[in-house]
Amino acid sequence: MMRRAQLPASPSRETFWRTLQTFCVTRIVIALVLLAYLGFDAVRNTGSRNALLDWKICFAYLMLAVGFTLLSVYARKRFTLQLVAQLVVDIGAISLLYVVAGGVKSGLAILYLFPLAGCAILMPMVPALFFVSIVTLVLLAESGYELLNSTPDASPSRAGLYGAAFFAAIYLINRLAAKLIKQERLATQRGRELLLQEAINGLVIADMGDGILVVGPDTQVFAGNASVERMLGLPVAHGRPQFRLVDLPSLAPVADAYSAWLAQFRAQGAANCASSAFVMVKSGEDIASMQGRTLPRHVRREPVTHLKLRFVPVEIAGLTEQRTVIFLQDVTEIENQAQQLKLASMGRLTASIAHEVRNPLSAISHAASLLKEDITDPAQMRLLKIVGDNVGRLNRMIEDILKLSRKAQSHTGPLQLAPFLAELLDEFQETHSIAPGMIELDAADTYQVRFDPLHLREVLGNLLVNALRYASGSPGSIRIQALLPDTNRLELHVQDDGPAITPEVRAHLFEPFYTTSSKGTGLGLYVARELCLNNDAMLDYEYRMDISDDGADEPSGRFVITFAAQEPY
Repeated sequence: MMRRAQLPASPSRETFWRTLQTFCVTRIVIALVLLAYLGFDAVRNTGSRNALLDWKICFAYLMLAVGFTLLSVYARKRFTLQLVAQLVVDIGAISLLYVVAGGVKSGLAILYLFPLAGCAILMPMVPALFFVSIVTLVLLAESGYELLNSTPDASPSRAGLYGAAFFAAIYLINRLAAKLIKQERLATQRGRELLLQEAINGLVIADMGDGILVVGPDTQVFAGNASVERMLGLPVAHGRPQFRLVDLPSLAPVADAYSAWLAQFRAQGAANCASSAFVMVKSGEDIASMQGRTLPRHVRREPVTHLKLRFVPVEIAGLTEQRTVIFLQDVTEIENQAQQLKLASMGRLTASIAHEVRNPLSAISHAASLLKEDITDPAQMRLLKIVGDNVGRLNRMIEDILKLSRKAQSHTGPLQLAPFLAELLDEFQETHSIAPGMIELDAADTYQVRFDPLHLREVLGNLLVNALRYASGSPGSIRIQALLPDTNRLELHVQDDGPAITPEVRAHLFEPFYTTSSKGTGLGLYVARELCLNNDAMLDYEYRMDISDDGADEPSGRFVITFAAQEPY
């Protein structure tokens, strides 16, 4: 569930109320300063004859200022009415003090700048100039009255200069305030748009099928989406990740692919750098356990996941931190869909095999049986035995393919793995004339699996024939190893010392009818994987890094059969 973004409020109300409250506080300060000035003047006995009136005006002004402040804080409505009332009180109180203090010679005319500035900030130009006009008329009226009474210090010109200065100041303040309010309104609007865009981006990223990882040059993970959790078990969709790719064994293929791409990117640039790679990773159980967390229920718990990685550098002018976005696409689902599509063609093929291949094989078998009755020569008998064995083998292969088309499930008891493998290797070495020691077996006697023996023999036969094609032939060049990792699912590894399969070939490795050999049919690995699936197991190809004799890392690969369960006995 997405967190709802908080959009900022409209500045046309919030800014004005905040400014009005500031002016209210300033009004209290001015009233207190006036009272302090009157008190200091009374101590020196230099006050005017109307000192008591001054005290009453300032005290009343202070009480009204406090009332206006409370009203602007606790009764935030009718903004214009409150502002006009405060301006009328300000101009009235200052005018009384101005007249009582002796007019322009008192120097109190500067106090008019406070309410007029507030009016220029909080009101449009015309109302602001209207209040400036009222103040100017008050100043001129007071100077005219002094002039009519022949007051020696009467100075209408000084009152006019005050008025002109007030007009100029209010005009500038109003224009600046309007520009600032416009800029604030624009900034708030941009902020709302950015928050909205961020919410949309978060929704799209969270719901998109591809996984997203944001990493740094040291493989530090900064962010990810929910699809990454489903693919890898990475707890990154909520909160800031606290790990690096290189620190997690299960993510070593992703870290290696990213490091290789980063080195190529720095050397050749984005234009000449390959931006994609294929990797296989295991479940993220170790990631969650490392952080003391339990994986969510929606997280994938399969032992392996095939991923297509696409690297996109984040290039922004002035950006000091280097970031790379890794898009992860789960190729496993695509492969399954492709296999489902080709399974339909496999069904049509098996129907053709049933009619076009089995009938000739039956005729060959019958003819061989008839010849066997009339032949006594040992050499010819041996040839007939070879014909009969291969006819039986072809019949078994056809039966397996027919079972695949019908999705037949095996129902067998536990199979002791070590004796089965030993027997299989003896037969395979004798059949293919392999030197002793070329195939190395490492399997504990305590392992047993639930797998159809004929199916497992067919699967391992295909894998060993494939390994024999690329192995060097030296002792230990082919290795079969049984392991029980932390996932509690027994794994059987078949590895040779030949070169690793390229990512391009790996993308089509288990597709039916796909082969890189001119003599192959493209069905061996496909049939092997389908037989594993029919026995609740999984066959996959896993990349890894081996250490060569000179200490350098050398890429290699191996086929991994992951059984449904292991039971010690």
